[in-house]
Amino acid sequence: QVQLVESGGGLVQAGGSLRLSCATSGRPFSSFAMGWFRQAPGKEREFVAGFSWSGGTIYYADSVKGRFTISRDNAKNTGYLQMNSLKPEDTAVYYCAAALRRGSVPQDVSEYAYWGQGTQVTVSS
Repeated sequence: QVQLVESGGGLVQAGGSLRLSCATSGRPFSSFAMGWFRQAPGKEREFVAGFSWSGGTIYYADSVKGRFTISRDNAKNTGYLQMNSLKPEDTAVYYCAAALRRGSVPQDVSEYAYWGQGTQVTVSS
């Protein structure tokens, strides 16, 4: 099993920045794929960015490419999502998740078996 705990959400003005953290435990950090998702009110949960198993490949959704950066600290078993140039449409609950499969970066919600509790990000205009 993998336990995940997000932190770092909050309220920020449009154009501002936030950094989310995802602390993990239960399995070696390099032994699962990790993704960030978000869910806005009334909308489906959507993929934002993710690492493949062992962190060798990174993939971003088109909506955040060039503004968001995903990173990891293997020594701390923690992943990060740096969000810059935030827009009101980025407002959502953000989740990190773990998928126990090798290969390309999983992008579908159904591929992830373990989820954090989520952290709220609100971007005001």
